[in-house]
Amino acid sequence: MPEMIKHSLICVALGAALLTTTVETAEADGRRTNELADDKAVRHRKLLVKQRFEFAPLFESTINADYRHVIGGGAKLEYHLSDMLSIGVIGVGSTSINTKLVNRIMDTLEDNPANPREPSRRELEVRLNSMPIHGAAYLSLTPWYGKLAAFSQAYVAFDFYFQAGVSYAKLKSDCPSMICSDTAPGENKPGPGDETTPPDNDPNNDPPLNSGSRIGLYLAFGIHVFLNDFIALDLTIRDYAFDDNPSGADFNANLAVTDEDSRFLHHLFVGVGLSIMFPTKVKRTN
Repeated sequence: MPEMIKHSLICVALGAALLTTTVETAEADGRRTNELADDKAVRHRKLLVKQRFEFAPLFESTINADYRHVIGGGAKLEYHLSDMLSIGVIGVGSTSINTKLVNRIMDTLEDNPANPREPSRRELEVRLNSMPIHGAAYLSLTPWYGKLAAFSQAYVAFDFYFQAGVSYAKLKSDCPSMICSDTAPGENKPGPGDETTPPDNDPNNDPPLNSGSRIGLYLAFGIHVFLNDFIALDLTIRDYAFDDNPSGADFNANLAVTDEDSRFLHHLFVGVGLSIMFPTKVKRTN
């Protein structure tokens, strides 16, 4: 009997020692886990955009134009306040070319149509507007960045960004007075004495009212693909949204071209640029 008691006491002592060791190990593991949780996620990370000035020569073209494609070049200037937030401006000078839709419509028209409600080729073409200048001022948010690897050999850094701000566009149409001769579309006109002349109900001789400056909304999203520490390929989809009547025609079919024929339209562009970051020497985190 005493031998059994002795063996039991030895087992209890070994169990207590093992439990103490397990608790101490768990506490040590807990301390190590907490230390890692408070540590920096990435050390010596390159700050590719933070507190850097970005200059990007660019080219862009419309992707949803109905009547005229707008194609041009310009530049983007942007200052990155942090990894995520930046402010910038963009300016583009452009030329315009007719879309395939306009060419198809022109093939169906005559130089001197028998139907007075049908525009001639010349009346259609001179009413279309162009966009020689456009741009925007914006705030930019960069929520994601990382690295891409090809075959575990080539690595490139990238980031995705979103922009929102105010757009500007200078619109232009060239309708000569001999064609756009109605000085008061849709309105009675003074006649001899106290008489008035009723509207001619011919929108083809009305001014297109689609020239001048426009202020609107600007939205964009894009990606930087860094070729090295200070040069990146910049790919962007941009939306310049403002009031416009690109055809200069009687859109609401009231037989007169007025300001009511303008609509809030989204002018979508795809752009490609080459971003150069200044200073060219990149900083790293601790």
